[in-house]
Amino acid sequence: MASLLKTAVYKLGTAMQSHRRAIQTIKWMVVGFYFVLLVIPAFMKLPPRQEHILSNLVLFAQFVFWGIWWPFVILSMLVVGRLWCGVFCPEGSLSEWTSENFGKNKTIPRWIKWKGWPAVAFILTTLYGQLISVYDYANAALLILGGSTLAAILVGFLYGKGNRVWCRYLCPVNGVFNLLSRLSPIAFKSNTQKWSDYHGGHLVNPHCPPMINIRQLHGVSACHMCGRCAGFRDAVSLQPRSVNEEIIVYGNEKTNVWQTYLLLFGMIGVAIGAFTWTVSPWFVQFKQFLASWLVNHDIYWPLNATAPWWILTNHPENNDSFNWLDGFCVTVYILGSGLVFGTGLTLIYKFLAKFLHRSDLYNYISQALIPLAAAGLFLGLTATSVKLLQYDGINFWWLNDVRAFILAGTCIWSLYFGYKILKKSTDYLYQFVLSFGLFSLSLIPIVGAWWLMFWVW
Repeated sequence: MASLLKTAVYKLGTAMQSHRRAIQTIKWMVVGFYFVLLVIPAFMKLPPRQEHILSNLVLFAQFVFWGIWWPFVILSMLVVGRLWCGVFCPEGSLSEWTSENFGKNKTIPRWIKWKGWPAVAFILTTLYGQLISVYDYANAALLILGGSTLAAILVGFLYGKGNRVWCRYLCPVNGVFNLLSRLSPIAFKSNTQKWSDYHGGHLVNPHCPPMINIRQLHGVSACHMCGRCAGFRDAVSLQPRSVNEEIIVYGNEKTNVWQTYLLLFGMIGVAIGAFTWTVSPWFVQFKQFLASWLVNHDIYWPLNATAPWWILTNHPENNDSFNWLDGFCVTVYILGSGLVFGTGLTLIYKFLAKFLHRSDLYNYISQALIPLAAAGLFLGLTATSVKLLQYDGINFWWLNDVRAFILAGTCIWSLYFGYKILKKSTDYLYQFVLSFGLFSLSLIPIVGAWWLMFWVW
């Protein structure tokens, strides 16, 4: 059975390499579909309340983008790695095509290569999306997604010849995909021994758009899985692997602290804030406290909804407008959530690194939270799917059971990672017991936040 699976996965990789034209066709079909759903609804009127997903293009596009597209892109990272990036992503395709056909091929400046961009871009994009209600309005989606696409095209025009400079350094979800794809059960890998022993004719290295050293492919979270290198020197192939391999075996090689910040402060902290503020009684109490203080001090301008829609949600025709106080409270709640969770987890894992005298443990043990972070992103995004379908009268009586199963399963998975990593990092039983106990406790606030959102609030 294992050999059959290995053969099937290998053939899939070689098929991707030999059917480049079909992949190009798929890319351009996705680009066309993307622009239709992104641009046209932004210039249409807001749908009346009696409209349905299948009868109104605005609602249909909203459901496709936020109810299907993004939740299942997140899920795909756990199933087939970054195949989305290499085959389907419209931004990557357009950036690469622009760079290859019209690019100026300028030297990539150092500021673009700063490793903190994926974390900063994800946090700021998430916050801005909440401030302008990107899940609810087509013009907000056009501004954020369309703006990102234009930036990808511009970067492709300026830098790299046929390379994905935008994708590697600046894409707001590149870091998220990098982390999530570490759990993928398939990956392109290079056998360095076969590479060295190859005695065929001289071969030019295949072009790798994300600019990876193909010879060193093993921990492959940066690979876009486009398939161009499959079969090269009889050494590169698509292979099945353990879903635990990249974190347990290669996780201590991941020394980019900004990816750790993205995971702890962004994918866990900021994501919890972004998904929970609309249902949180704490947010309401905080806003009411500030509103009372402003009124008592005769300060009324923050209570006026005067900001344009591209700064704060402002759709009076839909009885949906944010005043300046709303914007302030949303910002404080989301960034505050990121700060509280990120700082708390950082202090715990830094303490473990010092306690065990392992300087690399902070980045290493943090990766154990990737399954739980993936569950949070998926459940948070599918909450939009559920809301839209419930508007159409669909009842999900089984939903809470599924959510509980996903949270419990990924929590156990994270605990397993913690167990394996700490077992490798400790010399004495008492060290392992104390460190694993503290790691286990660090998961409680994360699970608790989702429990409050789905079962209490």
